[in-house]
Amino acid sequence: MNLPNILSIFRIILIPIFVAIFFSGMQHSLIYSILIFLIAGFTDILDGFIARKYNLITKWGMVLDPLADKLMLLTVLSCLVIEGYAPIWVLIIISLKDLFMIFAGMKLFHKDVVIPANKIGKLTSLLFYISVFVLSFDKALGKLLLYCSVLSALIAFSNYFLYYKKSSSTQQ
Repeated sequence: MNLPNILSIFRIILIPIFVAIFFSGMQHSLIYSILIFLIAGFTDILDGFIARKYNLITKWGMVLDPLADKLMLLTVLSCLVIEGYAPIWVLIIISLKDLFMIFAGMKLFHKDVVIPANKIGKLTSLLFYISVFVLSFDKALGKLLLYCSVLSALIAFSNYFLYYKKSSSTQQ
């Protein structure tokens, strides 16, 4: 266990805290829950930086990090849909994409292949963080940015899918 992996586990621990605050009904709960989401985003950047800078990249971390990200994002999107901040089709598309990526990643993981993050995927994550933040004070602009995030996610998915097909065909 190293610091980047601990930060990924911390992000997973933040998920139920986000949900509890989001639905708490307390004054400014949306702002506080978005703050938790942004803290999760910061720890995502921090764990990647530390892992690369100090050569702490592990196979476990290459699975745990994106899993923490996907769980947090799907949780946030689910909460936003429940409260009417985002349409359900956004959650459906991102859920299907992420489920495929999780199952494909598990299949390749058992073959000792890990699909690395790419720049489009990182840009997509950044767009999601920005769109969720903007949603908290400008619903129309936040939704527009969220739609751009979904488009970016689909482009990133196509790149991951091509990598998966190439990796799975060479592993047979």
